[in-house]
Amino acid sequence: MKVAVLGAGAIGAYVGAALYRGGTEVHLIARGAHLEAIRRDGVRVLSPRGDFEARTPATDDPAEVGPVDYVFLGLKANSYASAGPLIEPLLHADTVVIAAQNGIPWWYFHGLKGPYEGRRVESVDPGGSVTRVLDLDRAVGCVVYCSTELEGPGLVRHLEGTRFSIGEPGGGVSDRCTAFSDAMIAGGLKCPVEDDIRKDIWIKLLGNAAFNPISALARATMVEIATHQGTRAMIRLMMEESLEIAAAVGCRPDISVDKRIDGAERVGGHKTSMLQDLEKDKPLELDVILAAVVELADLTSTPAPTLRAVHAVADLLSTKIGTGPVLAPVSYTPLTLP
Repeated sequence: MKVAVLGAGAIGAYVGAALYRGGTEVHLIARGAHLEAIRRDGVRVLSPRGDFEARTPATDDPAEVGPVDYVFLGLKANSYASAGPLIEPLLHADTVVIAAQNGIPWWYFHGLKGPYEGRRVESVDPGGSVTRVLDLDRAVGCVVYCSTELEGPGLVRHLEGTRFSIGEPGGGVSDRCTAFSDAMIAGGLKCPVEDDIRKDIWIKLLGNAAFNPISALARATMVEIATHQGTRAMIRLMMEESLEIAAAVGCRPDISVDKRIDGAERVGGHKTSMLQDLEKDKPLELDVILAAVVELADLTSTPAPTLRAVHAVADLLSTKIGTGPVLAPVSYTPLTLP
């Protein structure tokens, strides 16, 4: 088995190092100082489960890797549509693309029996731009229950979790999923093959769609949001609305909203990925995490007033990205009332 990790950041490098440790042929595709450190010292992983190193090949040119059996996609979902030149050299006729993304994937209605089968989710696949790059038949879903961060070039800090749930858009347990799962397990990770991966998508999205935008708007950590009376109530409403939308598109995950919030509270002073991106003045993953959920609410005529309101404000915030330090004090002229 030959695997390319495209977007070998904190999660991608961790997965690549684990696969390499388990005996899989792995090629990391990275850039800059991170790439140079991997080329020089390999990927160094610091983990409560035990530190390790993996001297896996690394490059910034996918053409040097050539066609592979699996592409593990560690890129942010908002960069998929422009990733064609990076992905194309890695593909052969049967290459599988495993996208470790948050939120609603571009393939969501692919293979899903029912009234919405084959429908495109415009928020995440505008005009089919992602589908043209990532063919639907190559897609295998992946939901990440793992927290990592880059402490420095080539240095990954694994914080918690080792589960990467995967599954076919059309359901069932396929040979291609089983083979990848075996490789992940050999590397020390958990990789269950789910018969209905959409349940996992919604269970994780329940938290992401609520905590991510609120954390960015309030500049708050998980525990701060969960323990503040007002934001905790808002998070509960957002999660309840998300479950209504999930049910409307035929998915009913078995999850308690209060347990989900309590679990987030136990994470403590963690900044969500959206808040981290905001602090770095990087684009927010708002389309897949929240805009798509609102789009599905529109599709199914589900009210979702709280999700809609939070999305409207977060969407305005996203327009400020790239225009300067978003967290800098804003100057204003005091209003004088007549």
